[in-house]
Amino acid sequence: MFTRFVHLQLRMRSTSTRRSSGRIVRRPMDSTPTDNGTDVLLARVATRDRSAFERLYRSTSSTLFAICLRVLPNRSEAEDVLQEVYVLVWNKAPQFDAGRASALAWLASIARHRAIDRLRSGAAEGRASVELPEDLRDPTPSPADRAEATNVGARLEHCMERLDERRRSLVRTAFFEAATYEELARRIGAPLGSVKSWIRRSLLQLRACLDP
Repeated sequence: MFTRFVHLQLRMRSTSTRRSSGRIVRRPMDSTPTDNGTDVLLARVATRDRSAFERLYRSTSSTLFAICLRVLPNRSEAEDVLQEVYVLVWNKAPQFDAGRASALAWLASIARHRAIDRLRSGAAEGRASVELPEDLRDPTPSPADRAEATNVGARLEHCMERLDERRRSLVRTAFFEAATYEELARRIGAPLGSVKSWIRRSLLQLRACLDP
């Protein structure tokens, strides 16, 4: 997730007319997204709040990446599409209508449609062509999108529960409070190297659990 987020930030800079003086805080993994929290973050992203965008990425990227992987067999292709999805989210956030769908379902719809679009374009090798989806300018989530977003979120929560309590707490705190490794180490009174190692092992365990 580190590399994808840094690349995404660079692409955002080229598509926005606003400049940001804030530093990029790299986070390795997101926690389980909730509809209410995602709705709030997306509303803030619509006002060009980069901090909210970073938190939105952390809280939803694993869910959307899993959706991309279901359509695209190539992990590199799925990563590319994930970046495109968040560029679209940054640009189209003001178009989100909370009265029509939850933010998470809206994001899931964009991810699925974008992945299908990539597959249709022939960029992903070894897969048959499929019919192009609806125009992404109005990505109204279908019942399948809502179900898929809920299912992936549930899988992530299940995998989080398989971590021991200390490591699960570290991963959650890294997202919800945007804490750095140094801050986490101070809070729990542990060496910085140990905290980094615990989180790294946690991410590997989560990835193994989430990957099909």
